[in-house]
Amino acid sequence: MADAEAQIPRVFIVRHGETEWAKIGKHTGKSDIELTPLGIRQVASTASQLVGPGKLLDPTKLIKIFVSPRKRALQTFETLLGQQHGEISGDDRITITEDIAEWDYVSCHHMFCPHLRATHLIIVLTVIYRSPQQVAEHLGRLVEQIKDLQRPFMRGEKAADVLIVAHGLILRVFVKRWLGYPVDFPLSMLMMPGSVGILTLNHSSEEPAFQIGMALPAA
Repeated sequence: MADAEAQIPRVFIVRHGETEWAKIGKHTGKSDIELTPLGIRQVASTASQLVGPGKLLDPTKLIKIFVSPRKRALQTFETLLGQQHGEISGDDRITITEDIAEWDYVSCHHMFCPHLRATHLIIVLTVIYRSPQQVAEHLGRLVEQIKDLQRPFMRGEKAADVLIVAHGLILRVFVKRWLGYPVDFPLSMLMMPGSVGILTLNHSSEEPAFQIGMALPAA
């Protein structure tokens, strides 16, 4: 690998591109809608800069891929990997799972609910899961699964990156659980459509972390 940092296993989180509902402020929840043409271009632009052999997100270094089963996430995954998607579409590294599908917002489903963007996040989650503890357990299992997969490779024994392609709400809560925070911890986060975030583990202590800055692989 190019440098010592590249040997540390990472978790790439990717939010799907724009949808018609997101464009006008509707929260999509469990509705299964597709990306807009702009949403596809957003993801394609990200992919052209960051995804591919020798780039920041190198598919050959992925040991596991988790994708939401919603159309907008599946389209994002296909666009993100481009031609390489066909090569790995039947790969056993890929898991399509409801665990990272966006939660239904029940009373706000099909409605404009800007108040849900940050301060009432925990209310949205507990409508479905009834308690913060259940939310924590739900995503905590995924966090532990990923850590178990990466733990044998903390010294660079093998490339061991993980990719998650999902939705804005679920990914923001996943970040909190990765860092060991409760789901109602006041950690404001923004994630633009079609964007990529990076989580990792400190190689010396295996303490979870997120990267607040990144350098692209050297040419």
